[in-house]
Amino acid sequence: MFRIKKLDIFIVKQFGMLFIGTFFICQFVLMMQFLWRYIDDLIGKGLTMDVLAQFFWYMGLMLVPQALPLAILLSSLIAYGNLGESSELTAIKAAGISLMQSFRGLIAITIMIAFASFYFQNNIGPTANLKLAQLILSMRDKSPETQIPVGVFYDGIPNSNIYVQKKDNETGKLYGIMIYRMTGSYEDQAIILADSGMLQSTADRKHLLLSLWSGEWFENMQSQEFTNTAAVPYRRETFVDKKILIPFDDGFNLTDASLLSGSAKSKSMGAIWHSLDSLNHYYDSVGNVNFKELSYLYNPVKVKTSRDSLRLETKRASLKQTFDVETDYSKLSSAQKQQAVSSAIANIQRDISELDYRSMLTVDGDVAIRFHWIEAYNKITLALSCLLFFFIGAPLGAIIRKGGLGIPIIVSVLVFITYYILDNSGYRMAREGIWAIWFGKTLAMVVLTPIAVFVTYKANNDSVVFNMDAYRVFFTKLLGLRLKRHLALKEVVIYPPHYDESKEKLRYLDGLFDDYLKRKKLLRLPNPIKVFFKYQDDHEIERLSEQLEEVVQDLSNTRSSRIIAYLNQLPILSAKAHTRPFDRKRYNVLAAICFPLGIILYIRMWRFRLRLANDIKKLIVTNKLIVDEIDNIQQK
Repeated sequence: MFRIKKLDIFIVKQFGMLFIGTFFICQFVLMMQFLWRYIDDLIGKGLTMDVLAQFFWYMGLMLVPQALPLAILLSSLIAYGNLGESSELTAIKAAGISLMQSFRGLIAITIMIAFASFYFQNNIGPTANLKLAQLILSMRDKSPETQIPVGVFYDGIPNSNIYVQKKDNETGKLYGIMIYRMTGSYEDQAIILADSGMLQSTADRKHLLLSLWSGEWFENMQSQEFTNTAAVPYRRETFVDKKILIPFDDGFNLTDASLLSGSAKSKSMGAIWHSLDSLNHYYDSVGNVNFKELSYLYNPVKVKTSRDSLRLETKRASLKQTFDVETDYSKLSSAQKQQAVSSAIANIQRDISELDYRSMLTVDGDVAIRFHWIEAYNKITLALSCLLFFFIGAPLGAIIRKGGLGIPIIVSVLVFITYYILDNSGYRMAREGIWAIWFGKTLAMVVLTPIAVFVTYKANNDSVVFNMDAYRVFFTKLLGLRLKRHLALKEVVIYPPHYDESKEKLRYLDGLFDDYLKRKKLLRLPNPIKVFFKYQDDHEIERLSEQLEEVVQDLSNTRSSRIIAYLNQLPILSAKAHTRPFDRKRYNVLAAICFPLGIILYIRMWRFRLRLANDIKKLIVTNKLIVDEIDNIQQK
């Protein structure tokens, strides 16, 4: 039965204080990152403090679910890093308490945080997202002078259409301005061209001041006395500097929230399921209607192939007609052939246009359905990421054993960036329909879960994780890279080499190696049955390799630099890789069943056989050089 112990209370206190601090830090960082995206919508708009307060409040609420996993990662990593650095973790293990047992209190806390995160996203988050989107949209519409786009006509200013070729974002100056002013009817409109200008709000925020430089003004002068005349007089004005005051109420007005109610981010899980059911029902109905209408317009077509011609059989309504296309087409005149081809092309283009139009009706539905599914998965994955980050942060803290804000922050940032990149990439692919939604939204979880399992296993078993030499040896063996000797002359020799004994052993080993090379026939392809199913250990080469290493160990105490150079030339023999892919029989059988993998492993093993044969030949030659050098030393 689970009982709360003093150790659980102690660890929870350590974690709790850190979690509160790191949560507010993460919340602040995420808010600053989000604020930077919308800084242009806030600056220069004359927003009141209550509007800004609402913006920051709803922004903070929206980012709470994203800050929770990062806070758990950082706080758990620092907490167990502090315990390891102060040797408290060592004392806990010495008392017979495993690392997983020390996790149990924090696991319960993390599960509660995960449920709180899901509850927050399902009940508070949708409202916060809706209010925030409403505020951002209202801010963008508040001051249209900052929203004038480049290269298109903008109608955000009353009774005016403005076209700008270039805009300086720092000064707000506009270049290449063309303005259509609708002052009344079509006949009364004016056209204004200017080399440059600026658009600013007045101090009372009730008007827009349009300052123009180096331009012309064209305006029709339609009036009552000219209503029956064909020619309409106009006014043309060339100006160097001109200011126009445009009435415009720049007060802050909230956009209608009903325009944003269809967004998936503004819905709870229940509302998402209800919307998905409605959307699927509606677009299934649209698809059925399109199928019936297109089936009526384009009846089933069946193509038959004969010896000399292609026969096209089509049925429309109840009338069945049969045409021999090539024969009937050859009977037509040149003009009729051209007319028939043109008519066919026109019919095809009409059909393509019809299909494109009908597809446009369903594309929006597919996008809406995808966004609803993405948001549903997002609520679940964000909650589960709290558990995932705990099982990454706490074991890493126990392994690193460094507290504070140094290494833990670096590790946390690297883990979170990896998660963010994978999650954002999966989201974009799922949004565009390139990947399945479940795959895109669970990609980050699937990739990081094995890492969490790995570090938790290593930390619980006190295994070495950051030993680079162990990883280098592992990958060297995996890739079949050759190991080299690195012997050097010793400054102090306690036990001098036994030259006579080593010389006799080398000569004896040369004979054994030569006999082994002749009997094993390493250059031939091995029998696959013996390799994968009936293999035998090659203990002979293992024994010879051990005897050779004993001689090398003895001669490494020599004072001769030439012997040391020859010893470094001796290859290190791979005594097992040339017999079978794996040590265990079931792994070899499994590799043989997996056909492509078995072929790769078989070729890799044959490569080791060829390398062993070359190494033995080189070893025999080098041994003779060592024996000759020993003879020279003894003669001197």
